[in-house]
Amino acid sequence: MSESAPDLLHTEHYPTSTSVEAFRERIALVQQRIDAACVRYGRAAGDVRLLTVSKTFGIDRIRLAYQAGCRLLGENKVQEAEGKYEALREELPDLEWAVIGHLQSNKAKSVARFASEFHALDKLKTAEALDRRLQIEGRSLDVFVQVNTSSEDSKFGLPPEEVHAFVRELPQFSALKVKGLMTLALMDADPERVRPCFALLRNLRDQLRNDIAHAENIRELSMGMSGDYEVAIAEGSTIVRVGQAIFGARATPNNFYWPVSDTATTS
Repeated sequence: MSESAPDLLHTEHYPTSTSVEAFRERIALVQQRIDAACVRYGRAAGDVRLLTVSKTFGIDRIRLAYQAGCRLLGENKVQEAEGKYEALREELPDLEWAVIGHLQSNKAKSVARFASEFHALDKLKTAEALDRRLQIEGRSLDVFVQVNTSSEDSKFGLPPEEVHAFVRELPQFSALKVKGLMTLALMDADPERVRPCFALLRNLRDQLRNDIAHAENIRELSMGMSGDYEVAIAEGSTIVRVGQAIFGARATPNNFYWPVSDTATTS
């Protein structure tokens, strides 16, 4: 791994952003690395969108991120996201929210009301609940189908072999605009162990577009986070979800959100 590459495991070194200037610097640095990765791997400029993730960080820090230019923020937990939306919707009416974590169908009403994107669709029951609430709200929602490309039992997402059948069912939910696929890769210090998770998602996206007539709009790949987004870009990511490299290290360890590989090292 090059000296300038993000560390796949050691996120505690990310500096804390506590001013607008610090946020601007961190966003610019991440964007520079995205752009450089696009050049390095033969991707066109602008191919990859940065989704800044604000999970666990408070309203004051979000205000700073907004002043630094963020207009769409990602949140894992619906209750946390909705609370931030309610606190800021009058003050920052153009700030939008992407829900990027697992959704229970009984929370669909909330997501249908305030979210602009949902990156973790993996159950027809959830699709039905979202569609029903969106129809009531008179809204549509951009959604991404979550795939468990690492085959870890502790992760949400569809097994790859079930994705085709799942996608074939989605046109019945007209308020859901299926934009792409999403995954959480293996958490490992070795990029070559992480890479197959991303390659699998890209290949699956391509197969869907080839095999299913209504899948032509499934173009996006939401994959890559603070520790592995350059590897994800190498494998075709179009959206990277970056939080700690912009906001700073979280108080909660990485394995609070996803499991760490047995072969991973922390030295």
